[in-house]
Amino acid sequence: MSRRLVVVGNGMVGHRLVSALRDRDAEGAWQVTVLGEENRRAYDRVALSSYVDGTSEEQLRLPDDDLRADPLVALHLGDAVTTIDRDARTVRTASGASFGYDALVLATGSTPFVPPVPGRDLPGCFVYRTLDDLDAITEAARAAVGRTAPGRRSAVVVGGGLLGLEAARAMRLLGLSPQVVEIAPRLMPVQVDDGGGALLRSLVEEQGLKVRTGVSVDGIRADADRLVARLSDGVELDADLVVFSAGIRAADTLARKNGLAVGERGGVLVDDRCRTADSHVWAIGECAALQGRTYGLVAPGYAMAEVVADRLLGGDARMTPEELDMSTRLKLLGVDVASFGDAHAAAEGALEIVVDDPVAGTYAKLVVSAPGGAGGAGTGADAPTLLGGVLVGDATRYGSLRPLVGSALPADPVTLISSGGAEPDAGALPDSAQICSCNAVTKGALCAAIDDGAHDVASLKACTRAGTTCGSCVPVLAKILTQQGVEVSTALCEHFAYSRAELFEIVAGAGITSFSSLVASHGTGLGCDVCKPVVASILATLGSIDGRGGHILDGEQAALQDTNDHFLANMQRNGTYSVVPRIAGGEVTPEGLIVIGEVARDFGLYTKITGGQRIDMFGARVEQLPAIWRRLVDAGFESGHAYGKSLRTVKSCVGTTWCRFGVQDAVGMAVELELRYRGLRSPHKIKSGVSGCARECAEARSKDFGVIATEDGWNLYVGGNGGFTPRHAELLVSGVDSATLIRTIDRFLMFYVRTAERLQRTAPWIEAMEGGLDHLHAVIVEDSLGIGADLDAAMAAHVDSYADEWRGVLDDPEKLSRFVSFVNAPDTPDPTISFVTERGQNIPASTPEPVLIGLPEVHR
Repeated sequence: MSRRLVVVGNGMVGHRLVSALRDRDAEGAWQVTVLGEENRRAYDRVALSSYVDGTSEEQLRLPDDDLRADPLVALHLGDAVTTIDRDARTVRTASGASFGYDALVLATGSTPFVPPVPGRDLPGCFVYRTLDDLDAITEAARAAVGRTAPGRRSAVVVGGGLLGLEAARAMRLLGLSPQVVEIAPRLMPVQVDDGGGALLRSLVEEQGLKVRTGVSVDGIRADADRLVARLSDGVELDADLVVFSAGIRAADTLARKNGLAVGERGGVLVDDRCRTADSHVWAIGECAALQGRTYGLVAPGYAMAEVVADRLLGGDARMTPEELDMSTRLKLLGVDVASFGDAHAAAEGALEIVVDDPVAGTYAKLVVSAPGGAGGAGTGADAPTLLGGVLVGDATRYGSLRPLVGSALPADPVTLISSGGAEPDAGALPDSAQICSCNAVTKGALCAAIDDGAHDVASLKACTRAGTTCGSCVPVLAKILTQQGVEVSTALCEHFAYSRAELFEIVAGAGITSFSSLVASHGTGLGCDVCKPVVASILATLGSIDGRGGHILDGEQAALQDTNDHFLANMQRNGTYSVVPRIAGGEVTPEGLIVIGEVARDFGLYTKITGGQRIDMFGARVEQLPAIWRRLVDAGFESGHAYGKSLRTVKSCVGTTWCRFGVQDAVGMAVELELRYRGLRSPHKIKSGVSGCARECAEARSKDFGVIATEDGWNLYVGGNGGFTPRHAELLVSGVDSATLIRTIDRFLMFYVRTAERLQRTAPWIEAMEGGLDHLHAVIVEDSLGIGADLDAAMAAHVDSYADEWRGVLDDPEKLSRFVSFVNAPDTPDPTISFVTERGQNIPASTPEPVLIGLPEVHR
């Protein structure tokens, strides 16, 4: 006869326990009863915020068809357990139902922590934890959008951790301008350090999110049909909604009421078997305190569920806090963030190696043991043990670095986290390396599944569960497939089974004008932070060719944009923006210089000549941007597109105009090229240069396309770039006249835009091309594919349809309404922005110590 198991809680961890038990219990030793407080089937809380983005409850549900059809599983929803009679081994629910048990597992999860703020119970205040919460928030936000004027719709999010930033993103999706208030001095204080937190703040503020750290909410009061949140620094924020997402507390009330011991900071005390002091009662997930500590991530909860399933079936599984994987990787408001292992270097003797690149918008830190130190075994000075790390802005190496925790590093740590440096080889990982921390899947298990016929990522996910929770290990799954000799798909992401180049042709051929219609006809789901910006770029490019697109901030296009495109300007580290007017070829009139000087003077902007022969003006607040643009546009300037994936600059020397060595008009050609290709949206930024002679003063061979004058005509070089992995451009054609030069560049750029992959510069694009430069020459010079006329026509259409994006905003009141520091006080300067004077100009206050990019900061 089957024994009786009662599981209290139907969340992700409770669901995992029941699934794991039924998968292993071939003899039917246990009859399982699940009692859930929510009136919903188990759903994915990790993806909770996607519910606001249009994902349905059905799409969020965890796979449970087999369990619902299982005669040994009974599911009761919407009926919370109220009492436990441990002597009689029964539980009673709110409805009065009673269930006997031989084993009881508490998987009650957690409850939101709401600070004791006066006014926290007012209408318009919410917590962000369940689908019911999100339904209520959505209804309130829609009502606010209906009654509040554009530009004043706002929300205050209390908490700047993982869920707080997700809540802020949801508020923005619902049409409100969010402000995040975090009591700690940085965002995500548990996961990232000060350096990573500073960059994270800068990057999320680029997305239009306002952040206030080091302050708390002291009180909330009603003000007509809105709310006012008073902060500890005296600032008052008007809001339509206040959303509390300030952490969680173990849901241990049931245990407390019924005499089970709890930890000093909450949570049901359990041993290394996840068993309480009552041998018939177990606790797992966020409600459990393993050796006195609770865990707010799903991976430790899943690990606990596996231990209990094993124990219930007679196994001897145990676990300790040291074995729990607290690694996290996620994308917050389009920003990659990851932390793993000993991210804060708590181990004795631990060293931190940091590569901080504010220009590229990336921060990477590895925590390693000192050779022979207590922090890890160490294997000598050349191979320290990896203890942990933090990645912000670019977390692509998370999947290959995290499995190395506890192992000797295979290369110099600086190289492993530098752009262009060697990435750890997944093939070199031992079979015991844990690839998927959420589901405890090792490389050995993945290789065994591949040997059994799982020859794509979807199959691997289905048979091993790897990549099915947070998804951060999916890129490594693809690498392991490749290393095992399996050909891997070039699909852009899980929502589109096509590469970027294939999507470009689909959008172009089918006349598609929106992301929603593309994903409906050629994709699945609702899209992600990978495919949305890619499709936005494709639509923008085709819009300039065939007229199907509008302004970059029109309608659905605005919602797809990431980084600086939201405000057509470059976000700087103190929350201000830089303005870069186009100065084609570096040529500017005295009158133009005077206007730029007057604008910089009148708005107190810092000015600097850039490497691309432009004048950059720093320190503009968001509400000042339109006024600055108006002055510049009226003087004949336009956006220099320094913020977009598009042509940036065409640098030039003075050529025959002034130089005694010049053999061609370099300035005239640079001006013509820059004006021809301005605004061309592309897979990555494009830079160019024109030198008037072989002395190469414009450094043309370090550009994506560079032109050098000779006595016989123009030489065109392609595929160069600077950065961490500089590459000289290669000669494509030589001694050509101006018309041939321009036609060749037209075809080169349009072929690149059509066929390159996401975020692929021209240098790696050519390197990855079968046949390389020879093939490129055949296509665009010899017209081997017969597409030359089509490429010519496409570029001509782009040139004819160009429109300045700054002017487009100035002519549209609705677009202008987004350029405010405070939605409830559009003309109020942000009081957190301050400057000091240095060398006669304003610079951000509290300038950090300079960082040597590419060199490690090593300290204990």
